Amino acid sequence: MKFHKYQALGNDYLVVEFEAAQTPSAALVQRICDRHYGVGSDGILVPGQSPNGDPSVRIFNPDGSEAEKSGNGIRIFARYLWDVKRVTDQPFLLATKGGVVQCQVRDSGRQIVVDMGRVTFDSAAIPIAGPRRDVIDEKMDVDGETIRYTGVSIGNPHCVIHTEAPSRAMAERLGPRIERHANFPNRANVQFVKVAHRRRIEIQIWERGAGYTFASGSSSCAAAAASVRRGFCDPELVVAMPGGELSISVSKDFEIQ
Repeated sequence: MKFHKYQALGNDYLVVEFEAAQTPSAALVQRICDRHYGVGSDGILVPGQSPNGDPSVRIFNPDGSEAEKSGNGIRIFARYLWDVKRVTDQPFLLATKGGVVQCQVRDSGRQIVVDMGRVTFDSAAIPIAGPRRDVIDEKMDVDGETIRYTGVSIGNPHCVIHTEAPSRAMAERLGPRIERHANFPNRANVQFVKVAHRRRIEIQIWERGAGYTFASGSSSCAAAAASVRRGFCDPELVVAMPGGELSISVSKDFEIQ
């Protein structure tokens, strides 16, 4: 098996070109991603082509489930396409299960810009159980503990929790319970967010299908959008994670770049 391995802010992915039309089984994905018995990674990116000829990518989590989107995965895949000369430094479209995004490789491969699409807080789109509404600062019971959260979708589901002191221990304790909470029929990525000031937030991440992770592009977008929606932050802000920082721009209609 031939593969390419990349990392973005400590979030590492393998790009694997399987045989035409082959979908890797959950067991195969788990074995490849295993850090002791396999190559080891936070997921697998499978190249493809959309019906209109644009490049496409399928994203698999370490547990074998398929993700709709991954911000770091998309950035990595864009760099891979540039490295193998399938794209140039001009903007291009990339199809994902969570929608089409626009990417551009800049500065001789040192910077990747991704238009991740529009965020929604609509419970039907995320999805979140209960009557249709925008899910903003709602209460949720997690094994007897009351959590306040905001629901977000950017093609994949997120649960954003604003707190004064997010930590890895908090993410590892609450993350798996919230990921599989009955409120989230498709499970959820979970972000624990501290607002440092109006242009900076700090987050800890529990990723659906992957567990605790040093960085996540889609989680950064979700946390930034929720912080702007709740009035905590300006639309141009930095998201700091254990693996590094991302600059996020949130437009008036919640398009994210």
